[in-house]
Amino acid sequence: MASIRELHEQLVKKERSAVEITTEALDRIQAVESKVHAFLSITTDQALETAKQVDAKIAAGEEIGLLAGIPIGIKDNMCTKGIPTTCGSRILENFVPPYESTVTQKLKDAGAVMVGKTNLDEFAMGSSTENSGYQLTANPWDLSRVPGGSSGGSAAAVAASECTVALGSDTGGSIRQPASLCGVVGMKPTYGLVSRYGLVAYASSLDQIGPFANTVEDAAILLGAIAGHDLKDSTSLKVEIPDYAKLIQPNFRARGQLRIGIIQETFGQGLDSVVEDAVKKAIEQLQELGAQIEIISCPRFRYGLPAYYIIATSEASANLARYDAVKYGVREEEADNLMKMYTKTRAAGFGTEVKRRIMLGTYALSAGYYDAYYLKAQKVRTLIKEDFETAFAKDRETLLSLRLLNQDREPYHRTRYNGAVVLLFVGCYARNSGYQLHLESQCTEHLLDLLKWLLVLS
Repeated sequence: MASIRELHEQLVKKERSAVEITTEALDRIQAVESKVHAFLSITTDQALETAKQVDAKIAAGEEIGLLAGIPIGIKDNMCTKGIPTTCGSRILENFVPPYESTVTQKLKDAGAVMVGKTNLDEFAMGSSTENSGYQLTANPWDLSRVPGGSSGGSAAAVAASECTVALGSDTGGSIRQPASLCGVVGMKPTYGLVSRYGLVAYASSLDQIGPFANTVEDAAILLGAIAGHDLKDSTSLKVEIPDYAKLIQPNFRARGQLRIGIIQETFGQGLDSVVEDAVKKAIEQLQELGAQIEIISCPRFRYGLPAYYIIATSEASANLARYDAVKYGVREEEADNLMKMYTKTRAAGFGTEVKRRIMLGTYALSAGYYDAYYLKAQKVRTLIKEDFETAFAKDRETLLSLRLLNQDREPYHRTRYNGAVVLLFVGCYARNSGYQLHLESQCTEHLLDLLKWLLVLS
């Protein structure tokens, strides 16, 4: 599928219409969806109506933005008014939001064409999209393999050219990991850069919405459209949003000498030799282009996994307590009293992985264990953050770590590669390689710039 800028130029020059572009995307979905299963719902009527509105603006001589008429997929944990939002869970099987999330409203205002809601691990809990309550999504490059997760549907949809770009959410790797496995670009922005209003919460202090795309420039364009302060989200940052796409340098050397720190703790036991060789080759090529490479240590990096799982499950336990079937969602009617209705509904509506995480989180928050687990995990998170701040304080612009392990199933410890600062994955499925960059908070434009050149080098 063509890039956002290419499609925009075709629309402006009237070489193609938005309806034609949308129809092509819908035809592609119809052709491959029976094999890929990236979407939980297809919004054909709404998509064509939006496309017609874009064409009408063009016909009237009005200017359109870069995203106008561009097919996009939305992860099904972002509220879309009048369109089902299931979070991949049976407990929300019939839930239709009465309001629009901030990110989807911004995309609607920009004229983007939502072609459907994409599959995910239930409530974004998982790393393979096998925990969905509805269907299994396949990796478009090899249908016998998983696309990663939890945003596997969005990654697969972009990789299969079912849409130009897509939105996902990332708590502990849920954008970056499937981007790597599906060979696309995926980014977890700085926490608070993108509003979470209308994103169904998993772990509120970790969740963030970000883009999937086939190119770094497309990811930059999409991020620019959804980023910005939002009064409806108390964690939203009040920062100026630049034109990220324009800040990507046309020449690597034009940005001056770059200092890159290589986190030595990510080169450890269990690392596949193919992945290690690919990353080392990229490091050598960056050095040839003038980058200054330093091996650094983040000594508390190894505590990231236990801290993440305590914090994430604890917050999930609190967030998912609201699903009691009283106001919305599926309800088990055969119950003698209110408590039995709660119990039966949650037992039938939640999947195994969600139940597991609720139990872990409830235990960590329970009387007598809060200080020992949740509070301690929060302190460890602060210490890990200090390690990264120390690394960046030495005038390093970027930290480079590894793609996931090259094996059949992703183990839980993959989260330790995914838990810090601003991160972006660029994957290359055919070569089993990919890179993950960490940047200091609010340095997004530098991240996108460097990733463009890593993609060229790969």
